[in-house]
Amino acid sequence: MTEDNSARTVLIAGGGPTGLLLAAELRRAGIDAVVLERRTERVEHSRGMAMHGRTLQVLEERGLAATLREQGLFPWPRTPFGFLWLDLDAVGPEEFTYGFPQWRTEVALEAHAETLGVDIRRGHELLGLTQDATGVTARVRDGAGGEPYELRAAYLVGCDGVDSLVRKAVGISLEDHQPSHYYGVLGDIEIAEGEPVDFDAGLHADGVFGVIPLGPNVLRLMTIEFAEPPDADRASEVTVAELRASVARIVGKEPDVEQAQFLARFGGPSTVAERYREGRVLLAGDAAHSLFVSGTQGLNAGVQDAVNLGWKLAAEIRGWAPEGLLDSYQEERRSAAARAVAHARAQMALMHPLETVTPLRELVEELFRFQDVNRHLLTMTAQTGYPAGDGKNPLTGQHLPHVTLRTAEGERNTAELLGTGRGLLLSLGDGAGPATALDGWEDRVDGVTADATDDLPAAAVLVRPDGQVAFAGDADDEALRAALTTWFGTPR
Repeated sequence: MTEDNSARTVLIAGGGPTGLLLAAELRRAGIDAVVLERRTERVEHSRGMAMHGRTLQVLEERGLAATLREQGLFPWPRTPFGFLWLDLDAVGPEEFTYGFPQWRTEVALEAHAETLGVDIRRGHELLGLTQDATGVTARVRDGAGGEPYELRAAYLVGCDGVDSLVRKAVGISLEDHQPSHYYGVLGDIEIAEGEPVDFDAGLHADGVFGVIPLGPNVLRLMTIEFAEPPDADRASEVTVAELRASVARIVGKEPDVEQAQFLARFGGPSTVAERYREGRVLLAGDAAHSLFVSGTQGLNAGVQDAVNLGWKLAAEIRGWAPEGLLDSYQEERRSAAARAVAHARAQMALMHPLETVTPLRELVEELFRFQDVNRHLLTMTAQTGYPAGDGKNPLTGQHLPHVTLRTAEGERNTAELLGTGRGLLLSLGDGAGPATALDGWEDRVDGVTADATDDLPAAAVLVRPDGQVAFAGDADDEALRAALTTWFGTPR
């Protein structure tokens, strides 16, 4: 039996952060979403710990940031580049990196998705798929012992991780970026209150050993080795003995650790899918890219994929998408992944082989004394921007800053204004009001008039549903109408 929801439904394989947020984005735009997650229950441990300030901005626009802060989200005191430490005084909080367990982010995103009406099916595993000109048919198995069934949808998005079944099913290969192979183990250990901690953490000749506090009396031990051990078996269960041996190869002695609350293995090459779309099947998150762990890009890249794709896919299904809008997802996000890979390769080149790169590290560390260098590297790590328009205004192509505006209805923050899931046109100062500028686009774009502000140096600012500024300039500029047409289609 086939469950046919092909007209206005998107099927998402994978219920991690990327899949859950993408489903929520689709529901905000009026599109049904079904999430298939093979795990029956969430594991309350996770590898990922780092959240970029830009990711936090996205979650704040969706009303989630306050919850994360209440649950212990905190800014890292330092941000590394090749395990050299950048100066955070050079930037604002949007370029900070924050500490927060990924599984807790998943909890918040799942609650958000359920509130919006997303159909989340735990214990349901994608077995295979076929597609035609009008939709995708997925074969699914209910892990609770039910019979396999078929599910029909307009599109299918693979958010099913590095070993993506979806990616393999449609024949999309990975580009392996050399030299970027590495191997690592992490373990969360409990220490007695007041127990002295004696770990030789830092960068060593054969790798990196990190010690990260996770909470009261809990530490994360993490290794990164640049040469994978010859006896490494990626399919076997991770053990404390493997963690101890990895630490010993890096620092010369094993840590005194007998038990761990959580163990995981990671590593491999940095990869990017050769394309993000095959017909009605798309990729997002780790299914589309696998990035160096020290670059802290995993969760963050997946979140940006989700918010970039969600509104574009919804526009395609609802019928108002301009030509090329859905293809712009690959153009923008694959380019971002390629930049992240280049960023990771540069960091690895600064770390190994240490005896060769030490003079270069010393020179780069000297450059970190210049605020412009810190600002550039921090921005490159945490910021998301896409080239747009003529680029004459510095806002164009960047994420809209969170600032408070004075409107006739009172003070409004731009984060709140972006919470609708629609486009946004800000008319600032004495420029033409949105009632005129938005003729024919009112069903897709909200208009807000506010006082001029130095924080947004433009009379008119057009913002996409993902928070990216599509135009900033004069309200009567023909380029504003062109940007409306480019991103929101022809006026009705």
